[in-house]
Amino acid sequence: MFDGAVIEMKEKEEIERALDTEQKMELLAKSSIALWIDGYDDIFSDFDHRPYSQRALSDDFLFEAKKASKDKLTGIEIKFLMPKKERNVQHEYLIRKRLRAHFKKHSDLLEMEIKQLRIKGLLMAVFGVVMIFVAASLLFAAEQNYLIRFLEVLLEPAGWFTAWTGLDQIFYKSNEKKPDLEFYDKMMHADIVFLSY
Repeated sequence: MFDGAVIEMKEKEEIERALDTEQKMELLAKSSIALWIDGYDDIFSDFDHRPYSQRALSDDFLFEAKKASKDKLTGIEIKFLMPKKERNVQHEYLIRKRLRAHFKKHSDLLEMEIKQLRIKGLLMAVFGVVMIFVAASLLFAAEQNYLIRFLEVLLEPAGWFTAWTGLDQIFYKSNEKKPDLEFYDKMMHADIVFLSY
């Protein structure tokens, strides 16, 4: 009776370990981006022949990386699978460095752009509210004076338009940039691995 319970417990532990391994493999597969390349040039633009440390990245590579990273959360690993005879450790070091620099640069640029959009939007919204306030103030003085009435009619819609445009930039235009920022942040912290096939 006791031996049966021990065997049953061991079987449960083995099943749990197998499930843990299977779950780990699934998590690994979910966090990994595998790209098959024929050579290092597949990562870079065909029109740029500078050294790997300075070359522009290929639009095709960036498109595929962005597409593959959409459902990945954190802990991303980029695996470049390429023929063994084409591999060069020094090139791989330079390419890793170049990729990280590219993703960091674009992440910083997008963060700055989002910040500038929000500041510009805030200034526009405040300026629009000021115009609405001035238009409302002119309403009381506009009874007999045509020029004041004209200014009131001009400032009120302009104020509303400016305020709404500013709020649009704060809440919508800046959020349109977030998917790209998330992509560059993910890629900036990704592990880059070269493997042979």
